[in-house]
Amino acid sequence: MPTRNESAFIERSLGAVLGQDYPVNKIEVFVVDGCSDDDTVSRVERLARDAPIPVSVVANPEGDIPHGLNRGLDVATGDVIIRVDGHCQVAPDYVRRCVVTLDATGAANVGGVQRAVGQTLVGRAIARAMSSRFGVGDARFHYATTPGSVDTVYLGAFRREVFERVGAFDPDFARAEDSEFNFRLRRAGFTIWLDPAISVTYNVRSTFGALAKQYFSYGYFKALMVRKHHRVQAWRQLVAPTFVLALAAGAFGALLTRRPSPFLAVAGPYAIASLAASVPSLRRDVTVAALLPPTFGVMHLSWGTGFLWGVIDRRQRAPSKGDCGVDSDAADEPVA
Repeated sequence: MPTRNESAFIERSLGAVLGQDYPVNKIEVFVVDGCSDDDTVSRVERLARDAPIPVSVVANPEGDIPHGLNRGLDVATGDVIIRVDGHCQVAPDYVRRCVVTLDATGAANVGGVQRAVGQTLVGRAIARAMSSRFGVGDARFHYATTPGSVDTVYLGAFRREVFERVGAFDPDFARAEDSEFNFRLRRAGFTIWLDPAISVTYNVRSTFGALAKQYFSYGYFKALMVRKHHRVQAWRQLVAPTFVLALAAGAFGALLTRRPSPFLAVAGPYAIASLAASVPSLRRDVTVAALLPPTFGVMHLSWGTGFLWGVIDRRQRAPSKGDCGVDSDAADEPVA
C-alpha cells in the first residue's frame, strides 16, 4: 500500500485490508510511506499493534508511487502481490476473490470494479462522472457488469513471477505506472482480467480544481507512454486531446470569421452529448445531475490538455520536487 499523507483515510483503507476473510497466516501487509508529514505512520503503527495480520511500514524516500511499489516488491515474500491504495476500501472478500480469479483464469493480473464515491456534492458528481461511459470511455473497470479480458484494471493482483518476466514498475511514470506496467504485460503475451465481483470503493476528489489537476496529470503521463512505446494503448486516450484541438481550432476560426459558428460546431454537439449523458442521473439526484456537464468538461479538457502537453514537453516526466516532494494525494490513482 503506497501512501503519503493519508491520515484522513488510512484507518478505513488499512482497516479494510486487515478485515479480509482470507487466512491471516497467508497475508503480509506493507505500508510503503512516502515521507508523510501528517500522522499517517503513527496511525498505521497503532492499527498494526492489534492487527491479526503482520503489518510493516517501509520507507519510500523518493516519495512517488512507482518507487513505493518497487520497494514493496523488494520486501514482499508472497506468491501473489496485491496492490491497495490509501484512498480506497477493498471489500472483505477482496483478497480471496483475487486469488481465486488468478487461479481460475490463468491471468497475470486481475482486478475489479472501482466503485467511486464522493464525500461532498461536487464529489458525488465526480463519482457519477467517473462511473459513466461518457466520462471515461471504454475503461471498463469503472462500470463493468460482466467479467472479461481488458487492457488495464484498477490496482491489481499479480502473480509474482510476472515481475521477473517484464520487470518492476517504471520510475519514469509518477502517474500511469500501472497502465504502463499492464501494457508491458500484454505485450509479453499475458492476460489482464476484470471481474466485477471483485469490489473496491474509491474516494474521489471533492473539488473541480483537484479533479483538473488529477486528470491533467493522467493525460500527461499517458502521452509519455505513447512517446516511450510508440503506440497508443487504447482509442479512448485520443478522444480528449482530439476534442481539445478541435475546440481550439473552432475558437480560432470564430476569431478569424468574427462569428461563433466554428466554435459552436464543436462545443454544441459536446454540450448536447454531455447533457444527454446526465439525464439518467436526474432520477437519483437532480443537483448532482446538474453538476455532471461541468464535471465532464473538467475531466475531458484537463485530460486532453495534459496529453497534448505531454506530447510536446521535452522533459519526459513531471518536474521533480526532490525526495518526498510529491502531492499529498499522489498515491491515489484511478487511471483511465
